[in-house]
Amino acid sequence: MSAVSGFEQWLAPAEAAASGLQWLATRRGEARARVQGQGVPGTKQEAWRYTSLTRLLEQGFSAVAESVPLQPEAIEHLLIPGLEAWRVVLVNGRFAPELSALAGLPAGVRIGSLAEILRTDPDAVKDRLNTIAGPDQPLFSALNTAGLDDGLVVLMDAGTALARPVELIHLSVGSETPRVAQPRHLVVLAAGTQAHLIERYVTLTYALYCTNSVLEVTLGAGAVLEHQRIQLESPDAFHLAALYVRLGAASRYRCTNIAVGASWARTDLTVRFSGEHAACDLQGLYLVGERQLLDVHLDVDHCVPRCVSREYFKGILYGKGRAVFDGCVHVARDAQQTDAAMTNRNLILCEGAEVDTKPQLEIEADDVKCSHGTTVGQLDPEQLFYLRSRGIGAALARRMLCLGFAGEILDALTPEALRMQVTQEVGRRLEQAT
Repeated sequence: MSAVSGFEQWLAPAEAAASGLQWLATRRGEARARVQGQGVPGTKQEAWRYTSLTRLLEQGFSAVAESVPLQPEAIEHLLIPGLEAWRVVLVNGRFAPELSALAGLPAGVRIGSLAEILRTDPDAVKDRLNTIAGPDQPLFSALNTAGLDDGLVVLMDAGTALARPVELIHLSVGSETPRVAQPRHLVVLAAGTQAHLIERYVTLTYALYCTNSVLEVTLGAGAVLEHQRIQLESPDAFHLAALYVRLGAASRYRCTNIAVGASWARTDLTVRFSGEHAACDLQGLYLVGERQLLDVHLDVDHCVPRCVSREYFKGILYGKGRAVFDGCVHVARDAQQTDAAMTNRNLILCEGAEVDTKPQLEIEADDVKCSHGTTVGQLDPEQLFYLRSRGIGAALARRMLCLGFAGEILDALTPEALRMQVTQEVGRRLEQAT
């Protein structure tokens, strides 16, 4: 089956809104050709072995060119009390300036809409856009590139720093027909910069829609980026996200992923080390319940010496929820003195839940320190008995133990306002599980 014919409606509005830039048209065309050449992946392909695309293909999603006007009061209940941040809001994948707050940015820092920059200063992104993802993109990243339209751009000059986080809110608003949004983001931190990015995927109402986002991150020498991703999509939604990160020498990247929403979700995290003494820390928590499928893929490539990576993911499954964890750390022949560790731990609360977990190491160097492991278990009956013997009800005791299991990941969220809000949401979802 031709992938282009299967996803034709994902691309039409972007073609109609072409900016007239030849280099952009060329990249869109190359991505479209790659989609055409790939076809739709099936479960016989290793990357899709545990996840079928049948449910996604059945929905008939199409892109919507029209913007959705909203007043600031419409999203007040979605904002995090006490969180001081510069805010960028995308409504169905398009920048909403009336909902965003970007006043007072320091000199040397540029934050705004990709579509606006393509109209007013395309040279600022010409040599950066689509360079980390590269030409060999998998299907959904290529679809995003072929339909490239709007998203977030963060450009920071050398030595600059942000005193507070940048909050990116992906706001989905339902429509009469199933629609897809394909936001494209670009974050470039020059040497010695420091920033904190918070991504949140939220919705105004329960609705059937699809998000297919791509984020490219480039860190210069000594740059530091703290990155949090909170996926709280509609329980009827489909969610696809691809994150590409390239780390320069002595740079630091820390990413915490929390996923509790969507009916069907897949996240691909790809990290490449391009300079020595860099460090990467990927961690996450997924909470998967009735009728949910959540798929996490990690691809960490140590291609230079003396770098450190940590991958630590936890999952809680209940009902007939199903999760997939597929992580791979590759250490190239010349990447001596690499230090890498990957761990996946899962807690299954009932018999109907299922997890497929596959952490992997591919090591070509001989002077390394690498490890990987996975566990799948249930609540400790002795701990449960201890709480019950203190007069705590069964449901509350189970929820307390689940929050204790999740706490190691939740505690990594900053600032405190974000951690409290996400912890409350996880606790609310656990009420359904216990």
